[in-house]
Amino acid sequence: MSTTTTPRRCRQVRPPVDVSPPAADGTRPPTTPTLNGGTVMAPPALHHRVLILGGGSAGIDVAARLRHAQAPDVGLIDPAETHYYQPLWTLVGGGCAPARESARPQASVMPKGVAWIKDAAEHVDPEERLVTTAGGVRVSYDHLVVCPGIQLDWHKIPGMADAMDTPAVSSNYTYATAPKTWELIRNLRSGTAVFTMPAGPIKCAGAPQKIAYLAADYWRRQGVLDDIRIVLVLPTPGMFGVKVFSDELERVAARYGIEVRFNSELVEVDAAGRQAIIVNHANDSKEAVTYDLMHIVPPQSAPDWLKATALADPDNPAGYVQIDKNTMQHTRYPNVFALGDAGNSPNSKTGAAIRKQAPVVARNLIATVANRPLPASYDGYASCPLTTARNKMLLAEFDYSLKPAPSFPFIDTTRERTDMWYLKRYGLPALYWNLMLRGRA
Repeated sequence: MSTTTTPRRCRQVRPPVDVSPPAADGTRPPTTPTLNGGTVMAPPALHHRVLILGGGSAGIDVAARLRHAQAPDVGLIDPAETHYYQPLWTLVGGGCAPARESARPQASVMPKGVAWIKDAAEHVDPEERLVTTAGGVRVSYDHLVVCPGIQLDWHKIPGMADAMDTPAVSSNYTYATAPKTWELIRNLRSGTAVFTMPAGPIKCAGAPQKIAYLAADYWRRQGVLDDIRIVLVLPTPGMFGVKVFSDELERVAARYGIEVRFNSELVEVDAAGRQAIIVNHANDSKEAVTYDLMHIVPPQSAPDWLKATALADPDNPAGYVQIDKNTMQHTRYPNVFALGDAGNSPNSKTGAAIRKQAPVVARNLIATVANRPLPASYDGYASCPLTTARNKMLLAEFDYSLKPAPSFPFIDTTRERTDMWYLKRYGLPALYWNLMLRGRA
């Protein structure tokens, strides 16, 4: 490769382009990307026939499938050094798995033959078919796959961000703080423990409940459960959106003596006074609960830069990409597809949903490139592996109809089971690293 120019089309296999962000004053260094340890001038523009935004589970899975199908000239934009298997963080916070098992180098999961642009997307102009990165690189495309994930909006609830820096508050929604959750659970012997869930779509909607059950089972085994008041704050009118699973979770909560606040939300945190301010929307009442431990889940939305683009759903303030819920194709830009947490399809935002969406996007994208009718359809399948104890799990599988959609026809997965626990702890991580990220599951 020349050290001074970059070809318009980049069909060859390329090492990652590492692009540094601008300085605080808005200026950029004269030489920003690094290739193979050397320094080159920042390219004014790149082009890829297929460009993927995001190197999480969705982006890597789709990229791998496109390469299996011999799709030429696939580029992927993502700045991450590390790839995380986030579903394991619940078990990390519950003291059932080490955090290191959830992390691997991003380079180790990048499919061969994909041009990795190691930078962050900052804007998309779908009319010009152009992506601008934080490092100032402009990448044009013929076809675009949008899957940058979802952002955690810590500052939308007053006091929440500051509370995370205090000794009594944690969250399993980051790699850095999931181990702190376990420390708090392990050290609590009496008092009040509060577990919250925000309104609106979030990553793995069962996660706020899972950690409450893992904590309660640990305290039961330690003989201190009777000395701990557990308050679970849910914005929903029931435990779960599918009745058969909701009924089972009601029995689990009752077994641990958990006080469930339905139709309720955490609206403020007084970290100094260790008070959680909770609003019950059913009767417009407000309650201050003093806590000794609190596990919080922040509100979530599409990344801010994505909200500002024409790809966003204009009727949804959360800014998710506007797509057909079955084909995953953008409703206004047919050369654009989206999947994963950033799409506005009305499924639960889970890794299992991505596993079913990725083959649909890959097949439909390939058909679009060839000017053929779209052959694949996503039915809204999602699953939520709900850990109900330190050796039991409820595998809630369902689709757009909100009816159970079991993958194991001869096993009753509407009840908590020990064999499902081993699936969660060992089977699903192995499936993720060895098959899903390789476009094989």
